[in-house]
Amino acid sequence: MNPKDWIDVTIEKNHYSMDHFVIPHHYEKDISSILIPHGVIMDRIKKLARLIVDDTPGPLVVCCVLKGGHQYFADLVNEIKKLCRHNGSSVQLSLEFIRVKSYTNDTQSGVKISLTDAELEEFKGKNLLIVEDIIDTGNTMVYLLERLSKIQPASIRVTSLLIKKTERSNGYVPDYVGFAIPDDFVVGYALDYNEHFRDLDHICVISDEGKQKYAV
Repeated sequence: MNPKDWIDVTIEKNHYSMDHFVIPHHYEKDISSILIPHGVIMDRIKKLARLIVDDTPGPLVVCCVLKGGHQYFADLVNEIKKLCRHNGSSVQLSLEFIRVKSYTNDTQSGVKISLTDAELEEFKGKNLLIVEDIIDTGNTMVYLLERLSKIQPASIRVTSLLIKKTERSNGYVPDYVGFAIPDDFVVGYALDYNEHFRDLDHICVISDEGKQKYAV
């Protein structure tokens, strides 16, 4: 993808006041601003679903990267099911869930995948769509793709709702990106801070008070 293929979000341009939206009472003091309102997220997902359907030649295995990707995954799958290709045919879907964790944060030591080798073998010859919530450094996703490539699927594509504009990035860019966001810690829409804020609909910037409140 080129930068023109996603929505570029900045703190200066996209800094919505919480007074203009509904925020759960228990989080009112824990976020500093709304970066991407829920309605904008949903509209963008509809467009990404359209692009994915148009690029899909056959049945598709949609793989959710847990935990943060589950809300994007659910909403994206719902939109894909509504659509047809240009020839009028719909896309047959099967769903899978993968928990991926790096052994270490910033070193190339590989990743731990929740699926067994036998379960991964079931992807052979199939069209895969990996659904992630956010790409930060890109290291974990690159390792996951290297592992999946050994299974020889028919195709592998990745969609991430967010990609972070950070100097720590290894340069990896998914096939379908919703928004490019600043190098700040964001929460909401299933993105968490120590397992909190997953129940917040909007994508927001966490406040210093919120970080202190939910620190572990």
